[in-house]
Amino acid sequence: MELDKMDENDWKYHGEGNKSLVVSHVQLSRVLRLLKYPAEDSENPPQTVEQAFRQIQNIVDFSSNVMSSLLGDKFVHSGEVVKLPLEFVRQLSIKIQHQRPAWRCDKVMDIYSGCALCLPNLTSPSLHPQTHCPPLCVEIKPKCGFLPSPKHVSKDMKTKVCRYCMHQHYKVANGKWKRRSLYCPLDLFSGNRQRMQFAVRHLIEEPQNNFKVFKGGQCVYSSKEGGDDPPDVNVLLHHLRPYFQTGNNRINGHVTGKAVLNDFIQVLVNVLLSSGGGAGGQVTDRRGEGRSFCQASLLNKERIRHGSQGLPSDSVLFRILQTQMLDTLDIEGLYPLYRQVEQHLQDFPKDRTRLQIDGPYGETFLEKVQKFSTEDDSSVEFAAAKVHQYRIAMTAKDCSLMVALVPSAEEEDDDEDLSSQRRPLRPPAFSSSVSILDLDPKPFDSIPRQLRLDQKIVSCYLRTGGALPKGSLSLLPSIMASAERDDRTLLFHPV
Repeated sequence: MELDKMDENDWKYHGEGNKSLVVSHVQLSRVLRLLKYPAEDSENPPQTVEQAFRQIQNIVDFSSNVMSSLLGDKFVHSGEVVKLPLEFVRQLSIKIQHQRPAWRCDKVMDIYSGCALCLPNLTSPSLHPQTHCPPLCVEIKPKCGFLPSPKHVSKDMKTKVCRYCMHQHYKVANGKWKRRSLYCPLDLFSGNRQRMQFAVRHLIEEPQNNFKVFKGGQCVYSSKEGGDDPPDVNVLLHHLRPYFQTGNNRINGHVTGKAVLNDFIQVLVNVLLSSGGGAGGQVTDRRGEGRSFCQASLLNKERIRHGSQGLPSDSVLFRILQTQMLDTLDIEGLYPLYRQVEQHLQDFPKDRTRLQIDGPYGETFLEKVQKFSTEDDSSVEFAAAKVHQYRIAMTAKDCSLMVALVPSAEEEDDDEDLSSQRRPLRPPAFSSSVSILDLDPKPFDSIPRQLRLDQKIVSCYLRTGGALPKGSLSLLPSIMASAERDDRTLLFHPV
């Protein structure tokens, strides 16, 4: 990629979050991630070129020196900061503006600094065998996979119902989503195949911002925020069916929609339990079995049959969970330590650099976080280290998993020589890779806002008693029922 010969026509809109916008190259497996500003700052950028460069470099350093060490460098792609021609950035901003969701346009793309983060396009693997079907990529935001210790929380409900499940009620009550998701992160992180498959099924049923499917780099299945209608699972089935032509649930030679979904979910769970390319490792004990069950999960009543088995120690979910568990105090237990650091910085503002509140995120930062005393000695160094631990844990709670599935060329060649009646009844073969994205450092100053949000979420859940507000849909459409309706329709087609 020659930076001095950039052409906006070689790039297309890919997606965006709250703080950045992403474009992808139409031929190369590359994406550019650019900063966003509030629309009112569009004529007057809120930071200099040097500050913008440092902000993006901090993201790279935090990812490569901190999160990569904790999560495993085989899972993390940190990227590099690039300086783009300003005219290219301005023309690119004009080109993609009409493709952006209206509700995201309260912020504008940074067209002043020319700084961007260049990363591999994980939705479209560049190195894959030439097969009839393009690669699939599944994006999952797993969220927090454990319950807090009762020692540090003021409401007992927080030790029984996970943050994600409580947050669903708050989001529906505030109109962000029309329906709540029945996905529970504790099921996904359980290591039990039945619970994990149950969790993925509910992610498919109500994806929200937590589940997307890409085919050949194009998003083919996701939710639209605030949309009235749930995503149509038959659209997903249409895209998946060519990849899952073998299966045990055949009707007159036709692989049923239920079998397609089952195989797809089974493949995903197998990858999540693997070591990212090899066989699963040693199964680990969980920290406190009671912290791995959520009362809001529909599987909770079957605790014995669906007991947690723990995650393989070299799996991506285990690494994420261990990093999340650096939050040992919950936001309620952490907030007094944050206030201690904040007060100290008001009295001694130059210590902000010494305590590395805003970085730099090198190896010394990680050493400070990992090697400080576990006993509270009332020092500001201890308080700052606990705040840094919490910020790292929050990044792990908000990361995204990218699971790339490339159909096996050998599998396709073997099947071409067999009639549909003689094909082996087994799930299709894929080569896979797992990556972790969205590993930005959480701002130190965001902790008071996180405490307020936590209080609102718990208060809403206690007020509604775990019930949905009036007018909401209490029963979600069954994804398997939809798949089975699709099967019954197909039975009437001529064979």
